[in-house]
Amino acid sequence: MNIGIKAIEYVLPEKVLSNDDLAEIYDDWTAEKILIKTGIAKRHVVLEEECASDLAEKAANKIFESGVITPKDVDFIIFATQSPDYQLPTTACILQDKLGIPKTAGAFDFNLGCSAYIYGLAMAKSFIYMGIAKNVLLLTAETYSKYIHPLDKSTRTIFGDAGAATVVCENGHHIGEFDLGTDGSGKNALIIPSGGSRLPRSEVTAIEKEDNGSIRSMDNLYMDGAEVFNFTIEAVPQSVRNILEKHNLNLSDIDLFVFHQANKFMLDFLRKKLKIDKEKFYINIEDIGNTVSATIPIALKRAEEEGRLNKGNIVLITGFGVGLSWGSTIITW
Repeated sequence: MNIGIKAIEYVLPEKVLSNDDLAEIYDDWTAEKILIKTGIAKRHVVLEEECASDLAEKAANKIFESGVITPKDVDFIIFATQSPDYQLPTTACILQDKLGIPKTAGAFDFNLGCSAYIYGLAMAKSFIYMGIAKNVLLLTAETYSKYIHPLDKSTRTIFGDAGAATVVCENGHHIGEFDLGTDGSGKNALIIPSGGSRLPRSEVTAIEKEDNGSIRSMDNLYMDGAEVFNFTIEAVPQSVRNILEKHNLNLSDIDLFVFHQANKFMLDFLRKKLKIDKEKFYINIEDIGNTVSATIPIALKRAEEEGRLNKGNIVLITGFGVGLSWGSTIITW
């Protein structure tokens, strides 16, 4: 079965947070310094009343407006988010109703971040292969800005909000085999400590503390940049080697590499460690930042629009991060 990606669309919130805006808050950081450290000049963030489901809904409607597929054609919704509207019900169920998708369609959320797009493609492909669905709508959307303390330099300079929609069905851009992995021992490297059953939010968790020039509480997103970096430079090269071996391919056979757009420093380091030609390595972060589960579909869509992805091209995609988790696959465009 030629199961693959039929179409991708994405949306960005209208509100923009630029490096100039952040430089006004962080006295010792200029806009240029932020750009040099992260490769990011601006990022889009949601308004207080906007949720991840709103971004996912808009991205899905762009798919429908393109004429590639109609809501009635969708028989399964998979929504990857760590920013659900409610603890329950499942946000995918809400999206089924809002989008006018038939009640006969299956729908669920799964909580995964930077590797979520790879996992979502794996599930979508599996459902079609097993005859459970024919047209899967894979939605990825995050609003990390809601969890970031305004004075946390380590996260606010990097993350942006976005939503993406992908149609997976037969006769799309062929999705190959998968390499997936998990290391839960690194759970504390990217975490919001409070808010779940393990540690409910309270007056104690809301207490703000200073850490290396940043301020946050246990109610906010925390990232151990050094730990995430160390994990990434070990897990990603091995995952790339694994997926190439599964497809009996070499690095030179790949036309374009699209990795999770974490930050420019990390991407440049990975490219050099893997010895990937610069012209074959896609970086798309300067005007949107790290949009977590939406980075890869946005990058794929933009690469195609820019003529970097054409019929017959082989593209290797890799996601990595919170969990800690990672995944890779190969798509024939």
